[in-house]
Amino acid sequence: MRVVIQRVSEASVSINDRIQSSIKKGLLILLGIEESDSMDDIIWLSNKVTNLRVFNDANETMNICLKDIDGDILLVSQFTLFASTKKGNRPSYIKASKSEFAIPVYESMIKQLELELEKKIKTGVFGANMKIALVNDGPVTILIDSKNKE
Repeated sequence: MRVVIQRVSEASVSINDRIQSSIKKGLLILLGIEESDSMDDIIWLSNKVTNLRVFNDANETMNICLKDIDGDILLVSQFTLFASTKKGNRPSYIKASKSEFAIPVYESMIKQLELELEKKIKTGVFGANMKIALVNDGPVTILIDSKNKE
């Protein structure tokens, strides 16, 4: 699994010009899934994301996690995170998992994040053409790959 995490003061996802979900202070997470992803990846990544200390403390040091600020998550599936640009100029998405595998993994990630945060998370709609609006706070943007554990 790969994620792009953005610390936001607000974010929303719209489909057909209608807001599907929105959050205030928290994390916008773009999630890419590949065929080799397992429950181990989901648990590790969920724990990493919810405990990632990227919010400022009283000294303006990034030392507080999402749980500490009671922040929200907006989780959006994004198969293009597994794009390969090795050959030519047209990206290949062969490493991204097919929807029949990815949808249950995406749904498991939602459930695991909700367990970690002890509240509902907001989402996009898997496979939909979505428009994302965000105000990146910082800016803070972090990439994590569960296979590299970094």
